Amino acid sequence: MEKLYYTIGEVAKMFNVNISLIRFWEKEFTVIKPHRNKKGNRLFTQHDVDLFHQIYHLVKERGYTLDGAKEKLKTLKLEEQGVDPQTQILFTLKKAKSFLIELKSSLDTLEKNRESKSEV
Repeated sequence: MEKLYYTIGEVAKMFNVNISLIRFWEKEFTVIKPHRNKKGNRLFTQHDVDLFHQIYHLVKERGYTLDGAKEKLKTLKLEEQGVDPQTQILFTLKKAKSFLIELKSSLDTLEKNRESKSEV
């Protein structure tokens, strides 16, 4: 029988990890939003546990970085919302373009700094 809420200890035990890792993932992955009781203890829903399962699979079993896992979760969320594959591709390409523009800007700045130092 499925429970309404799971404690942090129960969630940690489900994945055979330390409680500190559950706390860390909660902070890193903003999609996880536990409820808190009057004492301030975290109470996770089945949805939260399902998200932890996806995170565990991506990070521990598939070897994703935290940033990579976050991106994959965003893609999975788009799929759940029924976003068509072309829109997903467009979303990914726009993010890649933005990253490349930022990278080019950083490289240009480094080049200018290098040129100004060589003139001295």
